[in-house]
Amino acid sequence: MKRVLLLSMFTFIFSTSFAQNINWVNRNGALKVVGGKILNSKNVDPQLRGVSLSWSIWGGKKYYNPNVVNWLQSDFNISLLRVSMAVQPDSGYLQNPVEQEKLIARTIDVAIKQGLYVLIDWHDHHANEHLEQSKIFFAKMAKRYVGKPNVIYEIFNEPERIEWQTVKDYAVEVIKEIRKYDAENIIVVGSPHWDQDIDIVAKDPIKGFNNIAYSFHFYASEPSHQELLMKRADQAISAGLPIFVTEWGVGEANGDGKFDVEKTDKWFAWMEKNKLSWANWNITDKKETTAILQPGASSTGKWKLNMLTPAGLYIRTQLKKFNK
Repeated sequence: MKRVLLLSMFTFIFSTSFAQNINWVNRNGALKVVGGKILNSKNVDPQLRGVSLSWSIWGGKKYYNPNVVNWLQSDFNISLLRVSMAVQPDSGYLQNPVEQEKLIARTIDVAIKQGLYVLIDWHDHHANEHLEQSKIFFAKMAKRYVGKPNVIYEIFNEPERIEWQTVKDYAVEVIKEIRKYDAENIIVVGSPHWDQDIDIVAKDPIKGFNNIAYSFHFYASEPSHQELLMKRADQAISAGLPIFVTEWGVGEANGDGKFDVEKTDKWFAWMEKNKLSWANWNITDKKETTAILQPGASSTGKWKLNMLTPAGLYIRTQLKKFNK
């Protein structure tokens, strides 16, 4: 009897300590945009849920490695990883294209091998000023990953105070470049005003290309990111615009500030209601509200719960609950 009890206890511990490492791409197949929604190969909304790595420079750079990707899959149960390649700051892509491309490609390759979906994020607030560099980069990514249903191209992160027509003109040129090599994978286009003016985009979306979606960002505890911002997104959804929440945080718009759990729960419920795919910001140990890791957290994953911030504990809980 003791042996049976011990075996049962061991089986329980083993099963609760190790996740299933679900191959999400095998489950969902290639994604597509149909009728204003992102659907999987079975014409069902897959609702991808995951996390965003931080800028691929500074302190966030150390988490761009296979061990972290594996841990995020096995312990956090992510189905989506956002790879946020820094473009304009010092040491970013504009200064070090070879180094940055090598860093993110290694991370993307691991995620693909693990069956995760990957957002390749051109993390640039002024992408319209770097059109030629963007076209070169995404042409390389499209050639490298054509035929890989895991890959999603995010071509303009948070346009600042830029008119939609400017963003749209830039996006059309980059889309054309990607489509020379990859005819199918989803491309996510940025929205004006830090990916908030999604209602403006809905009135004049890009035409002539398939599988195009649009990014929407919010910070759940930011006072200005409440009813008005949610209403804009609701209007865009009602208008049939396919939306992807490629970045959101539990704190305020500067990444720091208060973590209002009640407001965060409200935003989270809104995403679930609308079956929106999302990536939470961000995997870093910087001392700020939206950081998922405590300062000094290992660069190789295997984080104990006391190495997660309140944001990290919240996101991990939600991912383990909903990604099944």
